[in-house]
Amino acid sequence: MELKAKYEQRIEQAEAELRQVKNKILRISTLRVLLFAAGIIGTIYFYQAGTPTICLTIAVTFVPFLALVKYHNRLFFRKDWLETCIRVNSDELSALADNYEPFEDGKEFTNPAHRYSFDLDLFGRHSLFQALNRTCTSFGKEKLAEWLQNHLEIKEEIIQRQEATKELAAYSDFRETFRITGLLYKGATSDREEIKEWTEAPAYFSKKWWSRPLLGIVPGVNIVLAMLGVAGVIPMTWFGLFVIGSFGLIKPVSNLQRVYDKKLRILSIYAELISLIENREMNAPLLRHLKAEFGMNGKSTTHILKELSRELDKLDLRNNQLLYVLLEGSMFWQLRQVMRIEQWRHKYGKYLLHWLDVLGDIDALCSLATFAGNHPAYTYPTIAGKPFVFLAKDMGHPLMPARQCVTNDADIPSRPFFVIITGANMAGKSTYLRTIGVNYVLACTGCPVCCSSLEIYPAKLVTSLRTSDSLTDNESYFFAELKRLKQIIDRLNKGEELFIILDEILKGTNSMDKQKGSFALVRQLMEL
Repeated sequence: MELKAKYEQRIEQAEAELRQVKNKILRISTLRVLLFAAGIIGTIYFYQAGTPTICLTIAVTFVPFLALVKYHNRLFFRKDWLETCIRVNSDELSALADNYEPFEDGKEFTNPAHRYSFDLDLFGRHSLFQALNRTCTSFGKEKLAEWLQNHLEIKEEIIQRQEATKELAAYSDFRETFRITGLLYKGATSDREEIKEWTEAPAYFSKKWWSRPLLGIVPGVNIVLAMLGVAGVIPMTWFGLFVIGSFGLIKPVSNLQRVYDKKLRILSIYAELISLIENREMNAPLLRHLKAEFGMNGKSTTHILKELSRELDKLDLRNNQLLYVLLEGSMFWQLRQVMRIEQWRHKYGKYLLHWLDVLGDIDALCSLATFAGNHPAYTYPTIAGKPFVFLAKDMGHPLMPARQCVTNDADIPSRPFFVIITGANMAGKSTYLRTIGVNYVLACTGCPVCCSSLEIYPAKLVTSLRTSDSLTDNESYFFAELKRLKQIIDRLNKGEELFIILDEILKGTNSMDKQKGSFALVRQLMEL
C-alpha cells in the first residue's frame, strides 16, 4: 500500500504542476502575440520618426518577444516531461495491479528453439520480460532480453548484479528521471547499426588533398579582396564574385549534413542519459565499473558527446540566412565544420558503440531494480558455490496475482537428483515446473525471486515443456521432442552442468513406448 501511495503522490504532484505550466503557456502565448503585434504596429506608426525611435520600438517589443519564445520552448519541454512522468507512474500502478500491458513485451525475441525461453514464456504478452521491462533505450531492451536468454552461471557475477540491483532499487528518483528522459527522446532500434555505419565510414573531405589549403586560402583572399575593394583599388564586385564562387561546395557538404542530422542527433539524447549516470554516485562494484567505462583521457563521455552536438549546431546555420551567407561565402563555413566533425569521429568514433552498450547495461539494471522495488516481499537468493542445489521455500510464480498464487517448496539437494511430479489433470503440475524455471532464471539474472528463501547453484538451464510439431520442417511432434532430448544428451556428453526440467517426456507416442523410453532416458541421464 505504501508503494501504491508513493506512485499516486507522484502523479498528483505532476498533475498539479502540469496545470500551472499549461496556464503559463497560455499567458505567454497571449503575451507573445501582443508583443509581436505591438512591434509591427509601432514600427509602422513611428516609421517617419527616425531611426532611434524605431530601434527603441523594436527593443521594447521584439527583444522581449524573442526572449519569451525561448521561455515558451522551455515550458513546452516541462509540459512534455510532466505528462511523461504521469504516464510512467500510472504504468507502475498498473504493474502493481498485475497489468503489464503498458510495457513492451519483447515478442520479437520469441524463439521456440531456445533452450528454455519459449517454454517459460519469457517473451510475449504477459511474459516475464514484459513484467521486468522498464528500458528506455533500444540498447537496454536488447541487453535485458540477452540477460534473460543467457542467464549468468558464475556465482560472483550473479552476486555483483544482485548488489547493483539492490543499490539502484533504492534510487527511485534517479530511475524515474532516467526513464522519463529516455522516453522523451525515444531512440530507434536501428540507432546502433546507423551509428556503427557512420563510425566505420571513411572520411570524405578530410582525405581530399585540396580541403585544408582551401580553408586557409579562401578567407585570406577574401580579406585581401575586401580591403582592396574598400580602398578603391579594385571594384567590390571582385569580392562578390569570389563569395559566389565559394558556394560551389554547398551541395556535397549539404548532403553530408543531412546524413549527420539523421544519424547523429540521437547522440545528444544519449548524452543526457549518460550525464545522469556520471552525476550519480554509485557504490556497488558493478555500477562503479560501468560508470568508469564512460569517458577517456580525463574527459567525460557527456563532455565528448556535447562537443559533437556543438559542432552539429554550428554546421546548421540555415535558420540564420544572413550569417549563413557571410560565413559560408567568406570562409567555407560548412566545409570547415564537416572536417571538424570528421576529426571528432576519427578521435572518438571507435568508443561510441562501447559507451552505448554500457548505457544499455545501466538501462537494463534499472529495469531489474524497478522490479525489485515493486516487489519488496521478494527475496534475493543465496548462490551456492558447489553443484547442485535448488532449495525453495514458499515459491510462487511472479506473474500470478498474489491472491491466486499457491506457493510450494522445492528440494533438490544434490546431483544427480530426480524430482518426479505427479497428480491429476489440471492439478498445476506444469505451472509448478514453470514456477521453478522462472524463479531460477530470475535468480541467475540477479533479481529477487518470488520465494521466502531460495538457494541455487547456477548450472545451465535446459527445459522441454512445450515441444510442437513443425509443418515447415516436416517434423512430427514426437520427432521434435526426440530432437530436444537429444540436444540435452549431447550437452551432457560435452561435460556441461545442466539443470533440466521436462514435462511429460515422450508424450507424442503410445503409453508402452512412452514408459520404455522414459526408463531408458532416466538411466542415460543418471550415467551422465
